[in-house]
Amino acid sequence: MEGMAYGAGKAGGAFDPQMFVRQPHSVLRMVSWVFSIVIFGSIANEGYVNRPDEVEEYCIFNRNHNACNYGVTMGTLAFLCCLAFLALDVYFPQISSVKDRKKAVLADVGVSAFWSFMWFVGFCLLTNQWQVSKPEDNPLKEGADAARASITFSFFSIFTWAAQSVLAFQRYRIGADSALFSQDYTDPSQDPSLPYSSYTGGDDLGSPPTAIPYQQPSSEAFEGTPGYQSQDY
Repeated sequence: MEGMAYGAGKAGGAFDPQMFVRQPHSVLRMVSWVFSIVIFGSIANEGYVNRPDEVEEYCIFNRNHNACNYGVTMGTLAFLCCLAFLALDVYFPQISSVKDRKKAVLADVGVSAFWSFMWFVGFCLLTNQWQVSKPEDNPLKEGADAARASITFSFFSIFTWAAQSVLAFQRYRIGADSALFSQDYTDPSQDPSLPYSSYTGGDDLGSPPTAIPYQQPSSEAFEGTPGYQSQDY
């Protein structure tokens, strides 16, 4: 990509919403955002049930409150993380520093990989606790669809976040185009390796003019000038 730095052009361009929503990493972030809403919404709304003879509600996943707390907490944090990176994607083309862009892309790689791992752990935890749940703890099978939805979208979230990490790593490998961006740019006037050429003019306001010695014109110059006649006294 000529003229690109970590997946975006030079800073200062106008924001294009249509191009933004068509970018693969932006689409994956929005999909992951929806998945996180489904996960923590399903558990928070229908993830706690009780027996007909009980008043206190327990987690639908084998009455393990840690499983429900994990799903709700991870879903909420993933929701906020998606919003933060979506905002970063909007602001990213305005970042003029290549080093700052590099840091943002590396953060995307690490955070996305982290969330992929966390959803893998969540999927294993919720699936295991759902399999060992006792039917007598939920005889009416309330919230069963919500439990299955949270497990299913936890599984999907593993791949959406992993894909974001892969795309971010690809952007990192692309790096910056040296034609427009340079991390090692050196001002030529400050580079000691470049030879200096002598300056004899006085056009630069920062340097004094060089004195040019006065030379009296010779008599031959006047004799050869049209219209001039020498007179003898």
